[in-house]
Amino acid sequence: MITSPTNSTIKEIRRLRDRSARQASGLAYVEGIRQVIEAGKGQDVIERVVYCDTLLTSSLARDWLKQAQRSGTPVLEVNADVFSRLAMKESPVGLAAVVRQKWSALPGVLAPADVWVALDAIADPGNLGTILRTLDASAGMGVILLDASTDPYDPTSIRASMGAVFTKKLVRTTLPVFSDWIDRHRISLIGASDRGAQDYYNFPYPSPCVIMLGSERHGLSEAHLALCRQVVAIPMSGNCDSLNLAVAASLILYEIYNQRRLSGGAKE
Repeated sequence: MITSPTNSTIKEIRRLRDRSARQASGLAYVEGIRQVIEAGKGQDVIERVVYCDTLLTSSLARDWLKQAQRSGTPVLEVNADVFSRLAMKESPVGLAAVVRQKWSALPGVLAPADVWVALDAIADPGNLGTILRTLDASAGMGVILLDASTDPYDPTSIRASMGAVFTKKLVRTTLPVFSDWIDRHRISLIGASDRGAQDYYNFPYPSPCVIMLGSERHGLSEAHLALCRQVVAIPMSGNCDSLNLAVAASLILYEIYNQRRLSGGAKE
C-alpha cells in the first residue's frame, strides 16, 4: 500500500490532470465507479487501477476489482490520504484508473447508418463529454475534433460522458485534412448555425451523415459553412440568442435518431 503522496507513481498520476502530460504519455486519469467499469469493458484500455480499501464501500465495485485482479490488471492500493490527493471530487468513492487513450483515423468509408459529429474549436470539456454521451444514447459513431478543440480525456469530459468516451470513436484532425476527406468520399456534411436556411426539425437527414457545429463563442465560420451540403438552424424565441452547444447537438442528434427510428432504421 502506498501511504505517501510524494511517491513517484502518485506524482505521475497527478500530472495527468494536465493536458500536456496526457498528450505526452497517451494516458489519462479516470475516477468513479461507473467510469472505471466502463473503461474496463474496452480491450487493453486500463493501464492500472488505483483503489482505497477504506473508501471503497460499493459491493459492485469490490466485485469488479476482484475480477480485474484475477484477470491480471495491475492494481495499486493507496490509503485514504493519498487517494484524496489524487481525487477530483470532494467525496471520493475510492476507485480510479489510469487508462490508455484510443484515437481513430478518419474512416475510409461510412456505413449507411453512420452519424458523426464534427466539432470546431469546442472549448468546454463538459460540453464535449455531454455530446459523447448523447452520441452513445442516439446510436452515433463518434466525434471528429478539428484544430484547437478541447481534450475528450480531460477529467471533466470523461465524467460528463458517463463512460461514452470509451465506447465512441474519437478522431483528431485539421480543417484541410477534414475538407479533403469530405470531398474525396462525397460525405454529406450538415452544418448547424443560426444562419441556416433550413429548420432542423423538417430537414430529411441523409444516411450516412456528419453534423458539424462550431465553437461555443463563434459558431461555424464562413470556411466551415462553405463545406456543408446544407445548414440547419434551431428556431428560438425569448431573449437568448443561442443555445448551449451540447444542447443544440443533442436536439439534432435526436431528430436524426427519431427519423431513423420511425422509419425502422434505428434500434429502439
